[in-house]
Amino acid sequence: MNIKNEEAMLKAGKELVAQLKPGMLIFLIGDLGAGKTTFVRGVLNGMGHMGSVKSPTYNLVEEYNVDNRQVFHFDLYRLRDSEELEYMGIRDYLNEQSICFVEWPNKGAGLLPKPDLQVEITINGCERELLLSSNMKV
Repeated sequence: MNIKNEEAMLKAGKELVAQLKPGMLIFLIGDLGAGKTTFVRGVLNGMGHMGSVKSPTYNLVEEYNVDNRQVFHFDLYRLRDSEELEYMGIRDYLNEQSICFVEWPNKGAGLLPKPDLQVEITINGCERELLLSSNMKV
């Protein structure tokens, strides 16, 4: 999917909402500035979240409760060692009720399970290319 601007990235996130189910783990792959957090903002807006959505780069995780659904947005960019995920209780976040988005999942290699969905964002000049890959069984 070709994304021309921020508005299109938000729209793509909103369109994903219908496919989301409790217990899902979504990996977000892309360089700095690719639009990973913007995509999550679109998802949360599509779920009905009206507040701000910021990158969890410094906190590692931001929590959102939207329409009785719990959403966790992780950014592992600053993680030095995947073992840090154990210290923060990552297994408690990855449960059957929550939806988890993880930016920079390669930093959690070995501790993160296989995602249900992977969203890969590639920068092409001023535009973005969005590729969604599902690992879910149908």
